[in-house]
Amino acid sequence: MALNRIDTLLQDEAQQETTERYQEWVTRSLAGRRSGYIRALRELAEQIADLSQIAGCLVEALASGHSVLIAGNGGSAAEAQHFAAELVGRFRRERAAYPVLALTADSAILTAVGNDYGFTEVFSRQVRGHGRAGDVLVVISTSGESPNLVEALRAAHERRMSVVALTGAPDCTLTRLADHRISVPHADTALAQEIHMLITHILCDIVEAELATLETRLA
Repeated sequence: MALNRIDTLLQDEAQQETTERYQEWVTRSLAGRRSGYIRALRELAEQIADLSQIAGCLVEALASGHSVLIAGNGGSAAEAQHFAAELVGRFRRERAAYPVLALTADSAILTAVGNDYGFTEVFSRQVRGHGRAGDVLVVISTSGESPNLVEALRAAHERRMSVVALTGAPDCTLTRLADHRISVPHADTALAQEIHMLITHILCDIVEAELATLETRLA
């Protein structure tokens, strides 16, 4: 019985030490995130004009019956689907669905094109299939150098589409080639992705509000 009690005490102590260690870890992470967000938001505030232009680009395209295509890799692929879901479904307001398509979502197309043409073509092939003059392509990339997104951008320009780039690096291939760009220059990829989500939420809010106003005027 005594040995059992000792084992129990040792286990409780070990659990307490683990809990305290994790709590310290979480505390440090939150402190680091706070300072990172402050810096990132300050840098984003310096790009308000660019963000406004992107919002205008999306509103103009959707208001005139054009589509928005979105692409990214990894976490940015998930954000592309998230962005599309908010616009096809809803963000804050009840309204009609908007013609927005995430090029990252169809596994059959991605694997077929990747197998037959190579991974570099998985988005550009879809842009050539879906994109029309006046449509918008949004590319999301923390590096700004993903070859498949660069090719998608070139395909979009061939189709006379506008291209919006959300990147991490301010000086990269995507920002140099895109018509509109926002960069989140931060070494922490995760933080850059989180700020990209904030940017897409801001854009969703503006797009919904502006299109709702236009619909009211036309009613």
